[in-house]
Amino acid sequence: MRVRAIRGATQLEEDSREHLLERVAEMVTGVLDSNELTVDDFISIVFTATADLTSEFPAYAARLLGFDDVPLICARELEVAGSMPRVVRMLAHVETHLSRSEVTHVYLHGAAGLRRDLSRVREVPDSPDTPPGQQPPGEPE
Repeated sequence: MRVRAIRGATQLEEDSREHLLERVAEMVTGVLDSNELTVDDFISIVFTATADLTSEFPAYAARLLGFDDVPLICARELEVAGSMPRVVRMLAHVETHLSRSEVTHVYLHGAAGLRRDLSRVREVPDSPDTPPGQQPPGEPE
């Protein structure tokens, strides 16, 4: 068993409590499913949110998914000029048999463009004919 760090990010369309809880749950569930993990495999999760997200704590979405005894913390993302708005990021520490190269990092919605080099699971908006995990024709890798 090894300790690994898994990253994730998602972008919201708006700052509303229900939307934030939905998007964060989608990201956390994506990390669980993509890496064949259970809640018991998690050591801790650090969530960050951009300054324009104030409707709810991202960690609350994980609590609703059953992360009752996993240490969670929320922090504010650095405000860098020109950075992507309405983004929640996560850094999860887990126990797993996966090697570093087998870990799947989850970047969803607009946040899929943040770290294409790390992400193997990404949602491509408005591309119903594109198979999951692939970029539509004409978009950079």
